[in-house]
Amino acid sequence: EKLGDGKYQLSGVLSFDTVPGVLEYGTRLFSEGDALEVDLSRVTHSDSAGVALLVEWVGEAERNNRAIRFLNIPDQMLAIARVSSLDHILPLSRD
Repeated sequence: EKLGDGKYQLSGVLSFDTVPGVLEYGTRLFSEGDALEVDLSRVTHSDSAGVALLVEWVGEAERNNRAIRFLNIPDQMLAIARVSSLDHILPLSRD
């Protein structure tokens, strides 16, 4: 869901079943603005595919010379990122 200039919110489930569609839609995000903020507060469930989506978007942002930041990452996603040592490379904010 688009919230405003460069600001988006993901909601629902991020899983192996849903991430491919979100990834396809997300490629359009990198054609507008200099910076992106993605609010994850409405993500109700995520598996490792959800974290992989964030990693892919970080790479896409870098390839397009754009900044990206993920806000309000759910505890479940943060735990997966930490176990995978990805919390150090993902631009995460808990507020």
